[in-house]
Amino acid sequence: MNEKYRHFIERNNGGEIDILIDALSPCLIDAKTGEITDTLYSRASDSELKNLQQQGWNFNWSDKSLSSSEIYRIIVRGNQQIQGLIAIIAVPNDKAVYVEIVESAPHNIGVNKHYQGVGGHLFAVAAKRSVELGYDGFLYFDAKNIELVEHYQSALGAVYIGQVNGLSYRMVIDEEAAKMLIGAYTLQEEA
Repeated sequence: MNEKYRHFIERNNGGEIDILIDALSPCLIDAKTGEITDTLYSRASDSELKNLQQQGWNFNWSDKSLSSSEIYRIIVRGNQQIQGLIAIIAVPNDKAVYVEIVESAPHNIGVNKHYQGVGGHLFAVAAKRSVELGYDGFLYFDAKNIELVEHYQSALGAVYIGQVNGLSYRMVIDEEAAKMLIGAYTLQEEA
């Protein structure tokens, strides 16, 4: 176990992250045309989160267990359809943000996805929020399996620090990796 981050092992046993990071680009990329689209992010409203599972989303984004989370959405400018969501919790004692859940919209998953770059963009939003809170971009989260650990190390610069309850794989994104993520994206907040 990485001793530098030992104290993060016992915190926030939430969900397991299993989103693929398919591209790091300033905004989302249309998977068919390769065109880069202007992207906006904002807090998701309760009404936007209702009934997403009926539309093919995996998580119940209006579940009461997320009531203390900040949930952000990303959209393409000029289109209110949600492209991805991330739920985060500020952890002042750790001076970090815990990433509870991340999910691409169903139409952005698989070989016929509409947009690439959703996962990376969502992690960049979380890193930016961590900076705003005075945590220097520091994030931590739980990967679902060892294959994803390797993927997040490569794609996000995340560091594996150990297992939680013998099930999840705790990872951190430190200040340097957060700067890289924030710098890779045009993070325009929707007014």
